[in-house]
Amino acid sequence: MRLLVSRLRRRLKEVYDNQGLTPSQVSVISRLSHDGPASTSDLAAAEGVRRQSMASTVAALEEQGVIHRQADPQDARRQLIVLSPSAVEVLEGSRQLRDRWLADVLQQTYGSDELEVIDRALVLLERIFTTQTKSEKAH
Repeated sequence: MRLLVSRLRRRLKEVYDNQGLTPSQVSVISRLSHDGPASTSDLAAAEGVRRQSMASTVAALEEQGVIHRQADPQDARRQLIVLSPSAVEVLEGSRQLRDRWLADVLQQTYGSDELEVIDRALVLLERIFTTQTKSEKAH
């Protein structure tokens, strides 16, 4: 199952139009969208790269107007990286393209009976994440 998920992720990354952004830039935009504003150091740690590498990625995104910096409300000496409205548009466009691609591939590859089986399997797989989330909250 891990192999299939990995292949699907890789294929979905290949499919979408990254609008001139590198994979690392798209990853930073996605992380900021999901987790909210973060410092360059926090982003570097989360992405598993050196701070200097992240600083370069952030500078390129800032130059493109995709992100901007603002003072951390809890520590004015620290700068947070924040998404601009154009970044939100990039992410939404990418999501729509990936969703459309996946829906088309499923419709072209499987019949209605098989699609129902896939839907049921997804409900069962979702239980893994629901159960895991509940047990994580209990700890």
